[in-house]
Amino acid sequence: MSLQTLLTKAVKQAVKTVYNADLETVEFQATRKEFAGDITVVVFPMLRVVKGNPVQIGEAIGDFLVQNVEEVKAFNVVKGFLNVEIVDAYYLNVFNILKADKNFGVLQPKTKDHAVMVEYSSPNTNKPLHLGHIRNNLLGYSVAEIIKASGKTVYKTQIINDRGIHICKSMLAWQRYGKGETPKSTGLKGDKLVGNYYVKFDQEYKKEIAVLIAEGKTEDEAKKEAPILLEAQQMLQKWEAGDKKVVALWESMNQWVYKGFDVTYKNLGVDFDKLYYESQTYLLGKEFVNEGLRTNVFYKKEDGSVWCDLTEDGLDEKIVLRSDGTAVYMTQDIGTAIQRAKDFPNVGGMVYAVGNEQDYHFQVLFLILKKLGFDWAKNLFHLSYGMVDLPSGKMKSREGTVVDADDLIADMTSTAQDISEELGKLDGYSDEEKSELYKTIGLGALKYYILKVDPKKRILFDPKESIDFQGNTGPFIQYTYARIQSILRKAKVGNDNLPNAVEVSIEELHEKEKNLLKQLQLFPEVIQNAAANHSPALIANYTYDLVKDYNSFFQNLPIVMGNHNENSVAFRVQLSQVVGNIIKNGFKLLGISVPERM
Repeated sequence: MSLQTLLTKAVKQAVKTVYNADLETVEFQATRKEFAGDITVVVFPMLRVVKGNPVQIGEAIGDFLVQNVEEVKAFNVVKGFLNVEIVDAYYLNVFNILKADKNFGVLQPKTKDHAVMVEYSSPNTNKPLHLGHIRNNLLGYSVAEIIKASGKTVYKTQIINDRGIHICKSMLAWQRYGKGETPKSTGLKGDKLVGNYYVKFDQEYKKEIAVLIAEGKTEDEAKKEAPILLEAQQMLQKWEAGDKKVVALWESMNQWVYKGFDVTYKNLGVDFDKLYYESQTYLLGKEFVNEGLRTNVFYKKEDGSVWCDLTEDGLDEKIVLRSDGTAVYMTQDIGTAIQRAKDFPNVGGMVYAVGNEQDYHFQVLFLILKKLGFDWAKNLFHLSYGMVDLPSGKMKSREGTVVDADDLIADMTSTAQDISEELGKLDGYSDEEKSELYKTIGLGALKYYILKVDPKKRILFDPKESIDFQGNTGPFIQYTYARIQSILRKAKVGNDNLPNAVEVSIEELHEKEKNLLKQLQLFPEVIQNAAANHSPALIANYTYDLVKDYNSFFQNLPIVMGNHNENSVAFRVQLSQVVGNIIKNGFKLLGISVPERM
């Protein structure tokens, strides 16, 4: 039982006994360093149900706790804050629990009911993955792992946007200018090759717009009437009609892209349980558009396009089918959600990791699904996140000004190599060990830099800043983990005759030891909060706080060398081992590896 859980129950009982009042919640905060205490109960919120002076109320509750709760040894009240001191025996009990449970805080699902599906990545098949996709993938994967650790069954999925006008743009440009080249003939990853033709289409499109404007067309007219765009629109209509040549080209180019994506996902360390394809789910979406027409959820305009009027719900009118019968994004998203509910009837909620520029889209999608009568629609959540910027500004795919995901991963590994060699920390490593370590550090730096930020916030990504070995960075935390492993090797942990096997008998905890145990016992609560808030940042920053406490402990107390007390050596070595385990488990939830040596 966590300290907050224990004290919540006790404080409520105190208020009931002393004041015959019922508290709904108890508010806690960390005790300020200038006051004695391990945890602080905030009295002010209690004034809603208990009338009186907050200092006197705090005194009365403190007296009750000392007399009735064996874990509480003393208290003091400062204004409306009740600072509670906890006996060392409580923390030593926490230590024994931590030592015995390598998966402390990580829960296994008790049932497969009320499972959660997390969608992330969901790229278009007309370009390679870029820095924006990296934030999406890292967020989605980590949120899925955190929800899983909170005790729920989780399915990781994506919807691959493999149809639509943007796909046809790449196809048409390749058809016109590709001269039959393939990934094999060029040596390029398939997603990069196809992405080059998406950029090529935009270049030719702009040329045609300029010609039309010179001929007297307005800019809006030119954009709509450019021949290359009209041809791409015709290609989309042929694709939906099942034209064999168009479909064959589409299948071939998409396969190039899928192979390229697989390489990137493997390098990034993310995976999926189930893939969905827009080319399949849009058809189910069309079926339910027709069903919605029948039940008056949708209506048809004179031009034949189908819409949903959401004005009474404070939104707008939304198109769900074009006048030419082709589907829009909303069509396939309706179909995808319904198909998932059919495939996984135990799913009680879905999380969509998609950038905040799509906030309105998901408001509309969730509302339409409710209007179509799906009860599970009330459990849909849009994990809306901010964009990733670079010092040079915003990325634009069609102009080719993006940071390619593969290039970024390679650059991070290279930067990690340069810094590691400069620091001279790798004597005795083989080339293979060095190569693996550079990748671990580089990827760890990238992932941590992105995940430590609240998902809702925009990020300015600085690769070099992320690989600093000091401060709130992935490499700093990885280095602390490696330092702990070095301590364990020196103490020969694993040998039954050495410290980890010794039963600890500590009479009094040092403040630095107690601070570590306080932080360690919070891990289960942090996992639950991170899952509830869909925020890997809570895990990242908890881990950083734990590492800061450990480094303070390491710098101020002798662990093995200079410590002549066998019990103290055993305790501090075992405590180090527990800290290392929590760092490793916390980073695992972020998709980050930790090196045994560094």
